[in-house]
Amino acid sequence: MTAVFEAIALDTPAGAFQALAAGSGRPVLYLHGFPDHPPTARDFLAELAQGRRVVAPWLRGYAPSPLAGPYDLATLVADAAAMIAKLGGPIDVVGHDWGAAIVYALCATRPELVRRAVTAAVPHPLAMLELLRVPGQLARSWYMALFQLPGAGWIAAARDLALIDRLWRAWSPGFRLPDADRAELHTCLARSLPAPIDYYRAVVRPLRTFAARQRALAVPIATPLLQLHGQQDGCIPPVPEALDRRWFTAREHRVVPNAGHFLFQEAPHEMAARVAAWLA
Repeated sequence: MTAVFEAIALDTPAGAFQALAAGSGRPVLYLHGFPDHPPTARDFLAELAQGRRVVAPWLRGYAPSPLAGPYDLATLVADAAAMIAKLGGPIDVVGHDWGAAIVYALCATRPELVRRAVTAAVPHPLAMLELLRVPGQLARSWYMALFQLPGAGWIAAARDLALIDRLWRAWSPGFRLPDADRAELHTCLARSLPAPIDYYRAVVRPLRTFAARQRALAVPIATPLLQLHGQQDGCIPPVPEALDRRWFTAREHRVVPNAGHFLFQEAPHEMAARVAAWLA
């Protein structure tokens, strides 16, 4: 499918969030993850825009949207809520990676804003914290520890963002972004760093509010929600059902064969069909 994308701005109290938009009909908000931005998912978004108005903003900390923090989950949820208000909520929301974490928190704390939801590649944030106690996952999440160090932004940017390319290769084995898409993503991240890695620093900082922030998420999500997870995800493999299911009352979980972490980029047509069927 082809779609004509337009550049729009969603004006919010935090500033103007720049976004790609396509299609017409009931709005769908797409929230990207790390290390990523909306244009890499154009093929998926174009398919999803058939009969819908798809809006895909650059998140806080990603140029050309506002770069200033803070980057804690509550702030990111407030950003999403302000965007939904501009789009005339409640609406459907799709999130990948960090975008998925925002969707979970949005559904837990502002359920009136979301009609139906889709998340991809990461479990519920509280399940993720438990998963980090497992040695295998702890080893795969080495980059989270790296990002806590002073100078992590410089490390991520070094040698033409070699670390970013390494993560894409490891997380989606056998998949490679087209050169033009990779160059466009590099431009975005070079303009944005260190803000995108400050998301990971905000998970644990400040320590004095860590427990309270986790308690705010400990509300079973009643929003109808579809979880998608690539079978070959090299970042976070599909998690055990028992670890994640207790945080939901209306969830379906699907493992996608032959897909890695960036499943919307790897299999855009299949993923759009799955998401469209759920949102319908």
